[in-house]
Amino acid sequence: MLSAASQAQDVTALEERLAALEAMVADLRGELEEARAQADAATDRVIEIEQRTASAPAAPAASSSADRGFMMGNTQVTYGGYVDLDAHVTDLSDGDFGATSIARDFYISGATPVGGSGDGETDFDFTAKSSRFFFATSTESDIGTVTGRIEFDFLGSASGDERVSNSYNPRLRVAWMQLGNWRIGQDWSTFTNTAVIPESASFLVGSDGMLFGRQAQIRYTNGGFQFALENPDTTVTPFGGGGRIDGGDGAFPDVVARYNWSGDYGAMTVSALGRNLAYEGGGVDGNAFGWGLNWSGKLNLGEGSDLRFSLTGGEGIGRYIGLNAVNGAVVNASGDLEAIPVYGGLVAWRQALGDGRRLSIGYSMLEADNDITLTGTSVTKSTWSAFGAYFFPVGPVTVGAELLFGERELENGQSGTITRATLSTKYPF
Repeated sequence: MLSAASQAQDVTALEERLAALEAMVADLRGELEEARAQADAATDRVIEIEQRTASAPAAPAASSSADRGFMMGNTQVTYGGYVDLDAHVTDLSDGDFGATSIARDFYISGATPVGGSGDGETDFDFTAKSSRFFFATSTESDIGTVTGRIEFDFLGSASGDERVSNSYNPRLRVAWMQLGNWRIGQDWSTFTNTAVIPESASFLVGSDGMLFGRQAQIRYTNGGFQFALENPDTTVTPFGGGGRIDGGDGAFPDVVARYNWSGDYGAMTVSALGRNLAYEGGGVDGNAFGWGLNWSGKLNLGEGSDLRFSLTGGEGIGRYIGLNAVNGAVVNASGDLEAIPVYGGLVAWRQALGDGRRLSIGYSMLEADNDITLTGTSVTKSTWSAFGAYFFPVGPVTVGAELLFGERELENGQSGTITRATLSTKYPF
């Protein structure tokens, strides 16, 4: 009896063990099937990625913004710029530039000496002051993506000289933030179409009839339309002539409206400027209305080639055109202001020659309609310049050779000329 009972217990234990073993095998089978399913899904995902990679266009060799940037919290920061060295040989017919004059660094049409006597010698200058650096940012926030940019170079530095260390302070070029359609800060004036600025070996050529300026502003953009309120400043010619007065007055911002459109032919811009010309001081308490119109564009002439042009006219445009070669207003006999009419333009042809080589040639001019009973005859009547440049790459460096000839004429008929040859090397990073 004991033996039979013992055998029954053994059978029961064995059955329990077999049941437990079957349960374990079932669990293992389930885990194996799940693992196989996951492996199949992963294989499908790998195949999908490979197919997408194979069908995607090849990535450019150049590094992306993220490759030359870093994160600060939730802000992506990128940076860039270039190192630029210019060598100028300058000959002036009627005088000389001062040792620290900014006109030694690039062409300023209104600075060409008139009425003096040239020293008969050319001047040679090396400068790296147009080297540039910038930071750009992008921040994700509850109100949307906020972007920004700050940029500086070393031109126009009041400090530094060429005697020992050639130390020059950075100067602010742009510093703005943008949220949606709104840009706030310092940027290129909305009246300036930077797309038509000619390519040059030196920092700037053809400035005579060029719209050129950067300043603090609030700008709204919607499609091709732009509207901006910009910092006001009036430059004034004293009654009878004399040195420029920088008014610094004005109760209202300058107003710019602009429309941009483009197509296969290239891109076009029309813009309008309205401004309150104002100056108070030295027995003068005057105001005048200034306005300007501009039509400019860049026409495509084939791969890498284009034709750029700009036509501008108005009264009281002043500092917006020709790097302020002509003031915005003149004081009249009653101590009020009168806007000075001006018109100007430029045209530049850029031709690609293959293998990174290219040619740029152009012409620029500015004409003022001065009332000489108010301004006198020692003010600028007109300026013009013609220029040509050739560029070729040497590895990552662009080498440029440029020749410029310009002339400035006063209302009294006197004129002076500038001839300048430039060799530049620019290394972007």
